[in-house]
Amino acid sequence: MPISIGRMAAVGALGASLIGSAVAMAPAAQAYDTGTTKISCSAVKVRTSPSQSGTVVGVAYRGDKMTYNQWVYKKSEKRWYTRGVVKRKSDGAKIRGYVVYRCANPYESNGAPTPPIPK
Repeated sequence: MPISIGRMAAVGALGASLIGSAVAMAPAAQAYDTGTTKISCSAVKVRTSPSQSGTVVGVAYRGDKMTYNQWVYKKSEKRWYTRGVVKRKSDGAKIRGYVVYRCANPYESNGAPTPPIPK
C-alpha cells in the first residue's frame, strides 16, 4: 500500500517532536536525588522491602558507604527508610535494599532531621 510523501513527512515530524521532547525532559524526569552517605549505626539490617518484616539480604556496619536514591515512609510503622546500595568495607560486598533512615541519612549522623511525613 503506497504512503503519500505528505503523510510520511507528517509522521516523521511527529516522531522527531516526540523524541525532542523526551530528550529535553529526561533530566527533569529523574524523581529521586542520588547521593552518598555512611552508615552511622554500629550495625543495621539491609532488607528487600521498607518494612521490619522484609527479608534481610545483609548487614551493614558503621562506616560502610551507601549510595541512596530514595526515602520511603512506612506509615504503619511510623518509620523512614533509605533505599540504595551499601558497599561493605570488610569484604567489598554490594548489598541493595532498604535501611532504617536514622542509620543511613545524608547528614552522616544520627541527629539528622527526617523528611516531613506525607499526608
